Amino acid sequence: MGLLLGLLVLGDLTVVTYGHPILEAPESVRGPWKGDVNIPCTYGPLQDYTQILVKWLVQRGSDPVTIFLRDSSGDHIQQAKYRGRLHVNHEVLGDVSLQLNALEMDDRSHYTCEVTWQTLDGNQVVRDKIIELRVQKLSVSKPTVTTGSGYGFTVPQGMRISLQCEARGSPPIKYVWYKKQTNNQEHIRVANLSTLLFKPAVMADSGYYFCTAKGRVGSEQHSDIVKFVVKDSSTSLETKTEAPTTTQSHSEGKGLPIFVIILIISLCCMMVFTMAYIMLCRKTSQQEHVYEVASYRVHAREASNSGETMKADIFTSGCSSEESDSQTL
Repeated sequence: MGLLLGLLVLGDLTVVTYGHPILEAPESVRGPWKGDVNIPCTYGPLQDYTQILVKWLVQRGSDPVTIFLRDSSGDHIQQAKYRGRLHVNHEVLGDVSLQLNALEMDDRSHYTCEVTWQTLDGNQVVRDKIIELRVQKLSVSKPTVTTGSGYGFTVPQGMRISLQCEARGSPPIKYVWYKKQTNNQEHIRVANLSTLLFKPAVMADSGYYFCTAKGRVGSEQHSDIVKFVVKDSSTSLETKTEAPTTTQSHSEGKGLPIFVIILIISLCCMMVFTMAYIMLCRKTSQQEHVYEVASYRVHAREASNSGETMKADIFTSGCSSEESDSQTL
């Protein structure tokens, strides 16, 4: 009898071990501070078991708190702190891993993955796994130098402008700005903030600048050297951007649109044709005026000649009558 009871208990244990779904998850996971982390939680789907509930819980004090719930009505994020940065996989059956974005240091805790299945006879089976999440602080990355001005690193004199030094890493991050000196002289420290402000920029501010960044973790990092140029506002300023290196530069200027160029050419052609037409009209008018004056002079000369002829005829006729009268006498 005892042997039979032992065999029955062993059979039940075998069903429990091999007949039910088994969750698989690591004991601990590391994630970067301010970065993203995936906490794996998977199981092998079984034909007679239907997933009906998924929970993710986090240990807060002595009691676990539900932060995610998936049921027949959909997904529900239970804590406002995790909204917008928590996601649980649903694309692959058997994969209920947790994706957590923008990690904060207080996200370090023990997370519980809990799945509930329902069998064909209506019974429910619950399994869970506890995973420890560790958040790592990162060392400071190489800082980059930028400027919010459309002029880039070449600006007109009198302009208010700032240079920004930015690095990624665990806070707090300390920034220092330096102005490079020639002839192997020691660099001049010009600011202890991430922003180097010129208000306003003068021509004496022109030079080579770089910044350093130092965090609690890792060594001090140096940015590339940038050439900052302040030009006299009375001269024409070309819009250029010096890349944050000592050997490369890129232009930011843009040419005129093609339709503007076509419009300008059309207006110029119209002006040329208009001026030519006006000059032609004026020349024709002057020629007609000269012709009229010449015609008037010719007519006047003919009239003068005809008058003299008439006078000569009168004089001749007068002389003839006087001679005839003398001959009569």
